Amino acid sequence: MISRHNLLLTAVWLITIGLLGSGCSSEQNTLSASAYHNTTARFNGYFYAREKSLEVEKVILKSLDDDPNQILRLFPKLDTVLAKSYEKDTEEIIKMASISIQRHPNSKWVDNNYIQVGLARLYSCDFPNAIQTFKYVNTKSPDPTIRHTALVYLVRTFTEHEEYDKAEEAFTFLEKEKLNATNRKNLYMEKAYYYQVRTNYDKMVQNLTLADSLLTKHDRKARIYFIIGQVYQKLGFGSEAYNYYRNCLATNPEYEIDFYARLNMAQVARLDDSHDVRMIRKQFARLLNDTKNLEFKDKIYFELGEFERKQGHLVEAIDNYKLSAHAGTNKRIQGNAFLKVGQLYFDSLRKYALAKAYYDSAIASLPNEFDGYDEIKKRQEVLGDFVKYTETIQMQDSLLYLASLDTATARKKLDSVITSKNKKEETGKKKRKRDSSSSNASQGNSTLYQTESTTTADWYFDNLSAIALGQSEFQRIWGTITLEDNWRRSNRSAGISLPAQQTLAQNGGQEYGQADANADKPGDEINKMLAKLPRTEQQKADALRQIEEAYFNLGDLYFIKLNEKDNAAVSYEKLLERFPASEHAPEVLYKLYLIHRENDAAKAEVFVSRLKTDYPNSTFTKVILNPDYLKQTSVAVEKQKFIYKEAYTAYQTGNLRTAQEKIAQAIELGDTDFTPQLELLKILITGKTEDVTRYQYELSEFINKYPGGSLKPYAETLLASSKTFLEKVERAKGIRFFNATNEPHRFVIVFRNTDKISDKVSSALETFTRSNFRDKKLNVTNLVFHDDYVLVMVTDFAERSLAMEYLEKFQSTEANNKTFGSFKFDIFVITKNNFDLFYRTKALDEYLTFFDRNYKKENQ
Repeated sequence: MISRHNLLLTAVWLITIGLLGSGCSSEQNTLSASAYHNTTARFNGYFYAREKSLEVEKVILKSLDDDPNQILRLFPKLDTVLAKSYEKDTEEIIKMASISIQRHPNSKWVDNNYIQVGLARLYSCDFPNAIQTFKYVNTKSPDPTIRHTALVYLVRTFTEHEEYDKAEEAFTFLEKEKLNATNRKNLYMEKAYYYQVRTNYDKMVQNLTLADSLLTKHDRKARIYFIIGQVYQKLGFGSEAYNYYRNCLATNPEYEIDFYARLNMAQVARLDDSHDVRMIRKQFARLLNDTKNLEFKDKIYFELGEFERKQGHLVEAIDNYKLSAHAGTNKRIQGNAFLKVGQLYFDSLRKYALAKAYYDSAIASLPNEFDGYDEIKKRQEVLGDFVKYTETIQMQDSLLYLASLDTATARKKLDSVITSKNKKEETGKKKRKRDSSSSNASQGNSTLYQTESTTTADWYFDNLSAIALGQSEFQRIWGTITLEDNWRRSNRSAGISLPAQQTLAQNGGQEYGQADANADKPGDEINKMLAKLPRTEQQKADALRQIEEAYFNLGDLYFIKLNEKDNAAVSYEKLLERFPASEHAPEVLYKLYLIHRENDAAKAEVFVSRLKTDYPNSTFTKVILNPDYLKQTSVAVEKQKFIYKEAYTAYQTGNLRTAQEKIAQAIELGDTDFTPQLELLKILITGKTEDVTRYQYELSEFINKYPGGSLKPYAETLLASSKTFLEKVERAKGIRFFNATNEPHRFVIVFRNTDKISDKVSSALETFTRSNFRDKKLNVTNLVFHDDYVLVMVTDFAERSLAMEYLEKFQSTEANNKTFGSFKFDIFVITKNNFDLFYRTKALDEYLTFFDRNYKKENQ
């Protein structure tokens, strides 16, 4: 029997079918007709159109080519090539939505179907028609939620179509509307994407953080948190970045995002928080032990090296950089790891010989377009010269010492050195084999595996680092050569000569062209070294000449290229001590005078006295006696004029870097009558390479420096023209200072030039800054404001609140002391952009009014 429940269901279905049958006409407005059209429009046309849209969106998402080392894109970039791959799907979306609109024009799903048509046109890069569709929905739809949805998609369409002004107009309008949660979230995301495209990361991250609380599990929260962390990291807000990376990990992200989030957390971790440090170490251990990370080990070790370096653990940092360099095949990571080791040896540990080896390896691995490649190359070349000079001194001194011994003693010493070297090499081989069975480093990097001495031995053959570097240099010049007679002739032209120290280091001191198959025998090595010892007076004189030249060149390298005056003085003084009659003595005495004249006048006078007594006719003596000597020297002037022509030609053709280098070269010849022309051309280049404030300042300084010079009128004309032009521009648009809270700020004191207290103010500010803000890395700078006023400023505070803290503390503790209390000052803080406008327009009163209105209330 049929139950009463089943009979009731059957009756309901019969009634429903009857109602639907009677409401199939699109013109009827009865209750049954509306139900029929709404149901059919939603579950036929709109449903299938929406399903196709979701499929297209998945295809577009798959096109994302993420590089986690860069800030990830919020949305994939739409392009016509990709659109061709899903063209049939977008056509189907438009077809299904259009049929639904035509057959059910009175249903409440018409506007939703139009949205699908607009999306299909957006995804197919038909931007003009997509814009028209979304505008139509916004104009015609009676439902405010759907209108808002259309406008949100319109923002995306304008952004993709690069109509940025219209996109901004659209989201500015939406910001004033009352949106539901979904539209509000989507608006924040679209605005963030807009600002990402415009590279305005500050506003991008502001909108992403606003969207945070509205995100759902379908919004790929982990990816968005990772992007927020990346942006905060780029902007320098490490604490915020750290928190968002941690939020990212808490949402169980996909593997690659998880991996890079953990690495980035190490980059921004607070090193003063022991808990965070321990957690980061555990994360690194976990990453290294995870078998899925085998291909990423070079990156992990590199970031671990960065982590240790930031904590000041230089030895551990170097160890991890080395592991990074040999843990993978990525040349950029490998080169960067070599570079980091080289920088630590150069800047922190000052072991230049080791630094040279790593800089060589870095240059061999890094691409030419690597950031700062030219500077890296320059330092590498300087280090090459440095190692050459230090090795020459060490080797020649060692050879001279051995030559002073009897043969039996010399043989015993060499045997001890060779045995020790071979033992360390064998230990190194075993260690390398144990540490990395898969490591196949190139021949050029072989020196990096040598045991590194932490001392700087004067005895060449005790310095394994120097020997290893000699081997590396030999291989760099000659390549890998079979041991045979006359090897040089078979592989290189006869015109190339091999430096003695390189040949000696290659196989423990073998003679030129006499390497043989038994060279690895200690007895043979000893015999060959003994044969190279300088026995005759001529050989000894030649060895001493090489040492003399090396000391001189080493001093110049320290003094001129490395700007290390103390080390330069040591090299120069050793030269004078060992070779008092050196042909370089006058120049060395003059350079020692230059080194000491600022900090030790008495010592500088000693060198001047020696110069006058021992070399009265030297050019350097004449320069000291007559500061105008070089001005009167026609040779220097003619050289400068010739170089000036080359520099001016480079300037006219737009090759500004070459022009700058030429001018620097000419100025190094000394201060002559032609120097003003060189300096003015240098200022003209400044006008093209730096901001107008610096250009005007340099012109003012030039005019003050050469008040009676022939170029003064021209410089005054340039300065007046620049000021007139800027004033016209600024007055035309009005002086408008902007109240920016998140930009870097400067602290400024303005006072009258006639008070002549610039040095006192600067000194007082430096003392105050060191005492109260030592860790903020602030700088104190003087600047002429105009004829009546001078300013001293402290730069740069990372944010407004820190600048205001500095101002408040200064006013409460310093403003009334004897340095400042007797004079009239204007004191304020200002953003960099506002400072540029303030300095150009000289609008002191205007800015003080602006400051009172926007800043002073914070102090009240």
